[in-house]
Amino acid sequence: MQLIYDPVSTSSRIVTFFLHDHAIEFESREISLAAGEQKATEFGFVNPNREVPVLVEDCGFQLTQSAVIIQYLAQQRGLDVYPANFRERAKVDEAMSWFKTNFHIYHCALLSYTHILPVFLAMEPAMLGTVRAIGKGGSDKYLKVLNDHMIGPNAYVCGNRITLADYVGAANVTLGYAAGMDFADYPNVRRWLRTLRHHKGWAPAYSAFEAVLGDKPAQKVA
Repeated sequence: MQLIYDPVSTSSRIVTFFLHDHAIEFESREISLAAGEQKATEFGFVNPNREVPVLVEDCGFQLTQSAVIIQYLAQQRGLDVYPANFRERAKVDEAMSWFKTNFHIYHCALLSYTHILPVFLAMEPAMLGTVRAIGKGGSDKYLKVLNDHMIGPNAYVCGNRITLADYVGAANVTLGYAAGMDFADYPNVRRWLRTLRHHKGWAPAYSAFEAVLGDKPAQKVA
């Protein structure tokens, strides 16, 4: 089984954290999105979207979309991070969808990515400021929901054991470090991130991302 991924990318970290956490062996094929390696002609045959990650099994079966990849692998191996009970599973699906829709739009696309991606950094300052303000407003709204209603007193997003929702959520939430966030206003979110950092899959999945961050808040809330 091969995983084509960029170790810094948000979507890739969803899958690599899951794989390392469950000691699932895979052949690693890294590409750099920053260097534009996804634009290579041969990669277009693997994924015409020119995005990562891509799971390629030995039989030739391929999957894209990070949440679908970890759902597939968890079901294939019967892992309880994707519960068998249909109501519990529905709540995990609900949380994963929540992270990948409005939360991602505001917290990631309109706020965090504006501190990273050249297309945003090249914008006229006033316009960039407006985009960031819109992103910050939505980010604050959804982080409060995550803090107060989803995590609350629990250890994880869907209760007191880790599920697929935590792998999806962690990658999206931690992108806020790039925007200088330390999540001090969201103590349950901060506690949840500290808990996840102690999982065995965190270091191998997040080391490249945290190296890019340098001295940003990720290192201060460990």
